[in-house]
Amino acid sequence: MPQDEILLVDWKNQLDRDVETLKEKGNVTHLRAVLKRSGFVCNGLETLCTKDQTLIVESAEKVVGWALCHHLMENTEVNEEDGKLILLSKSIQYGLGILQSIQSESKSLKKSLKDIATENEFEKRLLVDVIPPTDIGVTFDDIGALENVKDTLKELVMLPLQRPELFCKGQLTKPCKGILLFGPPGTGKTMLAKAVATEAGANFINISMSSITSKWFGEGEKYVKAVFSLASKIAPSVIFVDEVDSMLGRRESPGEHEAMRKMKNEFMVNWDGLRTKDKERVLVLAATNRPFDLDEAVIRRLPRRLMVNLPDTINRYKILKVILAKEELSATIDLDVIANLTDGYSGSDLKNLCVTAAHCPIREILEKEKKDKVVALAEGRPPPPLSVSTDIRPLNMDDFKFAHEQVCASVSSESVNMSELLQWNELYGEGGSRRKKALSYFM
Repeated sequence: MPQDEILLVDWKNQLDRDVETLKEKGNVTHLRAVLKRSGFVCNGLETLCTKDQTLIVESAEKVVGWALCHHLMENTEVNEEDGKLILLSKSIQYGLGILQSIQSESKSLKKSLKDIATENEFEKRLLVDVIPPTDIGVTFDDIGALENVKDTLKELVMLPLQRPELFCKGQLTKPCKGILLFGPPGTGKTMLAKAVATEAGANFINISMSSITSKWFGEGEKYVKAVFSLASKIAPSVIFVDEVDSMLGRRESPGEHEAMRKMKNEFMVNWDGLRTKDKERVLVLAATNRPFDLDEAVIRRLPRRLMVNLPDTINRYKILKVILAKEELSATIDLDVIANLTDGYSGSDLKNLCVTAAHCPIREILEKEKKDKVVALAEGRPPPPLSVSTDIRPLNMDDFKFAHEQVCASVSSESVNMSELLQWNELYGEGGSRRKKALSYFM
């Protein structure tokens, strides 16, 4: 950086211009890659104004989709070049305009959340952590399998939030105030909660110990009260408590601090008073791997308890299909074989398996570049240019067989924790047989 003040100002201005130039080039590169992969051509990409936006692959795909719809509506004749459909630059600009309007709506929604009139300092601090539904980015389509759980959540959560007029007649159809998602780790409980908030158009409040605890005695209870009062102000909203057993575990636990017990009591008191106003559309959604560690009063406030179990072969196939939807696969890929190989894998394990497999082509390219560089130096030639994304080969079955040797299941179907989950589901879960059977953790 130059030391002279005048030169420093010029240097910073030039830096800002370079950043804009690089951003525009990156946007054009993403658009061109999506067009090439989709079999389209656009000759005027460099003339587009994209300096006010930062495109990623997902947003570039949306822009191309909107541009294609605009092109087909505006042009009756199909123009092709080397067998590829030619899109006009004005159609791409139309898609960019739609993306910009959606992003501006999201920003205005964030601004409106921050502008909520509240004099409570605890609510103001919690307001920063509220996520609008447009920013969550997870839908039910992003979750493979779990069809029964998704259907139940749509009935219990989304319908009351989207159509409250259908649930205002009588007392028995009042919306459920609490739902518990339990099951082994990595089965998609947190993703389900995010998808619920997105599909229902509800604000998402993610509560953790760090957001409601304080070093000052008595402030924890005020934070808990502010969570529920804020949720009613920004309704419809979903209060999500991940790993709820760590926050609302048994109150008779030895060594528990008095402040923690008071905070649990305050949480349950406010939770029970949550439905005093019928117009408030607020849901408490909890997730845990250890439901048997929850306090009995908490279980009572979670009337619907859904077990999110390890996927079977059919559901593993569906999960793999969702994970690999945007990847380039070779003709040798057989998802049925991979699904049969991965018995006992959770959804998270399948994601790790696919990530490990996706690194195999990259590793091959790096090894090839290293060998070519050594050969070039030995022959006195300049090293060859580095590879780009288009040089990466499609994934094949050998990649997944290698990944299967590296990534194993993180949850054992025969573990003590798994058997306790199944027993708890039989007694308290949705659709359990309610067999009167003593549980090991009560003995």
